[in-house]
Amino acid sequence: MPKTTVTFGEIMLRLAPPGFERILQSPEFVATFGGAEANVAVALAAFGLPASYVSVLPENNPLADAAVGELRRFGVDASHIVFAKGRMGIYLVETGANQRSSKVVYDRERSAVALAKSGDVDWDAIFQDAGWLHITGITPAISESAAVLALEAVCKAREHGLSVSCDLNYRQNLWKWGKSAQSVMPELVRQADVVIANEEDVQMALGIAADVDVRMGRLDAATYEALTHRVLSAYPNLKVIAVTLRESKSASHNGWSACLNDGKEFVTSRSYEITNIVDRVGAGDSFAAGLIYGLQQLDGNRQALEFAVAASCLKHSIAGDFMRLSVKEVEALLGGDASGRVQR
Repeated sequence: MPKTTVTFGEIMLRLAPPGFERILQSPEFVATFGGAEANVAVALAAFGLPASYVSVLPENNPLADAAVGELRRFGVDASHIVFAKGRMGIYLVETGANQRSSKVVYDRERSAVALAKSGDVDWDAIFQDAGWLHITGITPAISESAAVLALEAVCKAREHGLSVSCDLNYRQNLWKWGKSAQSVMPELVRQADVVIANEEDVQMALGIAADVDVRMGRLDAATYEALTHRVLSAYPNLKVIAVTLRESKSASHNGWSACLNDGKEFVTSRSYEITNIVDRVGAGDSFAAGLIYGLQQLDGNRQALEFAVAASCLKHSIAGDFMRLSVKEVEALLGGDASGRVQR
């Protein structure tokens, strides 16, 4: 059994209008939980790998208690979550359809994790029996102190000999506390073994031009091969960079694939046509979890990449942040079973 994968970030209350309604079109929300790093932990647990989620949540708060209970229900170790002063972060998501884009509204200022400071998390204890740390660019975007905690986490992980993966996950609406992503993220990436991104993430978080307009919906593999080589040249510590390729034909219809470069070989995955998308939020996190699983459990980078792409493809069919899929279901798609026929 592989050692535990630790993820660190902020889990939030997710509020979504029912179906494809707009926010407050009818006076109700579907309340669940979500957040990139929690999503990865849940997916890894679903794949049968030990996963531990670390965050800072508000003390004496029923929403925080419910979030912890939800994580445990999925088999995620929540024993290292810290409780402190602050509030529970919230985000609202309005699911797009056809030519109307999805919309996310954040309400997470002065959340408990945004207020947390260096020393609040006992990384030495957390990493004692761990083998992998996964972080994203979302956590350092929340606040200056959260950025310090994220850097502290990756540095401690290196001291303990863990593998480190970082999903750049650039969020323009969160970088408001004084520094830009390009002044913070390179220091984190220099501590990583694996980087996960899309073309916009690379440009906005690392300042490395992708030479592609992300709005065009047309993707060229040669462009991405050049892009990944530039990242690997700039960060020689990296062992792998994986880039997801989304061709957005509409909010309901996307092409989905990915590529991976380990400095020796550039590989691309098969491409999936995803129509009638149910919920694309969390698809990138499912890709990250699938890649972490594949790099540890499968035979080679190509197999890891294909598993990650298939898992994230299937996530588009599931409402909510959390992926609810088994390894066998992902393998079925990899084996060519994409018919969607009823299984009896």
